[in-house]
Amino acid sequence: MTINPADTAPPAADEGVVAAVANPLAPSGGEPALLLAGVRKDYGDRAVLRGVNLQLTRGEVAALFGDNGAGKTTLLRIAAGLTRPDAGEVRIGGRTAHRRGGGAARRLVGFAGHQPLLYNDLSCRENLLFYARLHRVRDAPGRIAAALAQVNLSERADRRAGTLSHGMQKRLDMARAMLHRPLLLLLDEPESGLDAASADTLGRLLGEWAAAGRTALLTTHRSETGQAWADRALRLSRGRLTDSYDGLSDDYD
Repeated sequence: MTINPADTAPPAADEGVVAAVANPLAPSGGEPALLLAGVRKDYGDRAVLRGVNLQLTRGEVAALFGDNGAGKTTLLRIAAGLTRPDAGEVRIGGRTAHRRGGGAARRLVGFAGHQPLLYNDLSCRENLLFYARLHRVRDAPGRIAAALAQVNLSERADRRAGTLSHGMQKRLDMARAMLHRPLLLLLDEPESGLDAASADTLGRLLGEWAAAGRTALLTTHRSETGQAWADRALRLSRGRLTDSYDGLSDDYD
């Protein structure tokens, strides 16, 4: 797999994988973790996002539901700074993501998509070391060891990523996305390919993430996943986003 380092979130140097610590790039507590205002995206004559508005606060985990092709991945990629909207504003922790100087906002984001951003010929440890250097993470060996332990991959630290099962690769990619302790974690169907134990581990990590004052937005097709992991449900349909209630119901699919 070829990875473009420009597509990865640059560094925020801080300590710990889940523990809350001071981050010199972190914005003041008064700014929302994520703000989308009037975001529109068209592909040809098809309007995928039609003026989407969203605000997520610190410590919030939100689950984004929608049919296949509804634009969930597009919305996440725009929030991550990987896709430019045709109109609207995107701010991460008060910083503009898609104008000059947007790199400061993208430093506050961790993104894990459908395809893990891993080098198959490198070991798990070497993959994380590459990203630790990219993000200028301090105490990289200790941080990497802690990250591998949290996703239950310590015993496979020196195995090449390409030899891992899909579920293990997803867990390694999660460790990569969280390694630099971003303010905002964006996950595209993170439960896909995970067994029950791995899904439980991910749910625990998200709970710790929110408890540390960090924010996460994840897409999923599974109502039970949203019920277990998120405290807010969002629906994307026909290019528009709705947030109809505070909790999650069994029939929210």
